[in-house]
Amino acid sequence: MYTVSPVNHTLDSEIHSRIDHKTKPLGALGELETLALQLGRIQLSKAADKLAINKPTMLVFAGDHGVADYGVSVGGSEITSQMVQNFVNGGAAINVFCRQNSMALEVIDCGIKDQVNDPRIINQRLGSGTKAMHKEAAMSIDAVHQGFAFARELVQRHVNNGTNLLAIGEMGIGNTTSAAAVMAALTGIPVAECTGKGSGIDIVTLKRKRIIVEQALLEHYSHLTNPIQILACLGGFEIVQMTGTILAAAEFGVPVLVDGFIASVAALVAVELAPAVRDYLIFSHESGENGHRRLLLRLNARPMLRLGLRLGEGTGAALALPLLQAAVAFYNDMASFDEAGVTSVVEPVVNSGAA
Repeated sequence: MYTVSPVNHTLDSEIHSRIDHKTKPLGALGELETLALQLGRIQLSKAADKLAINKPTMLVFAGDHGVADYGVSVGGSEITSQMVQNFVNGGAAINVFCRQNSMALEVIDCGIKDQVNDPRIINQRLGSGTKAMHKEAAMSIDAVHQGFAFARELVQRHVNNGTNLLAIGEMGIGNTTSAAAVMAALTGIPVAECTGKGSGIDIVTLKRKRIIVEQALLEHYSHLTNPIQILACLGGFEIVQMTGTILAAAEFGVPVLVDGFIASVAALVAVELAPAVRDYLIFSHESGENGHRRLLLRLNARPMLRLGLRLGEGTGAALALPLLQAAVAFYNDMASFDEAGVTSVVEPVVNSGAA
């Protein structure tokens, strides 16, 4: 379905050498060095020796969930459309953080229950909310494929416009329930470890939420055989389009800055579909949502931030952007020992004769 080329490892030694010979002790910039190496593998070639972040863009995908009608959240689906309006009016946390970091923001209606008629919202609707996943399939297989097609068109437009970094976030009442079910189905991790408090529910609601996730897994047990079927049975329209965005971005050689729990579930689905995708993913933070740490471990991901965030919207990804820009800046602009006339503290590599 997607042809994702592995990242380029042929310049690893040159990238490591450039990083190591900056005016600092070896490894002194910690994870920024790891980020520079990752971006170098994606962007650098013999003809290009500079890293760049051009027109970074946050894509916020919104969709509603039939399961929201069964008491799994602190509010109902009407909040989704209200927050979508808030996004385009510029009043949400994600707007504040994107403005702070000069990051473009687009809001995509993937299928909210109450459509907001505003030309600033990108219409990629797959329906008016999914079905209740614990009673029937959330959506059809055709809807999954249509969502992927919408996402690919969106990514291609941004790539053609010069964007070389995309970030993903989401909005949708009930979507932590759907994401927990998808995670449990893909990983086999117990439902209790995948399902958390989401928007801040109490313990009684949390128990109901976990029961509904268990019921959904039992309802579709015989169909949960591959990632596409899992998305159709348990997913959300916004989770589908985040997955498609990740797949398409990797196909175009563009890294994706992943937000929190729900975006990371989409990342897991994308990696299951095309393992080479993993090298294009940058994980912004470890959220306070139950299950996110296990999910990051599954993805072999080291998040940039640990702030206890659990807001969604892409907020963690927007907050992490300056760190990624710092990795680019030190790689491009920091002097080497030779350039600065500073005595090198890099130890020469000694061949010990070991195999």
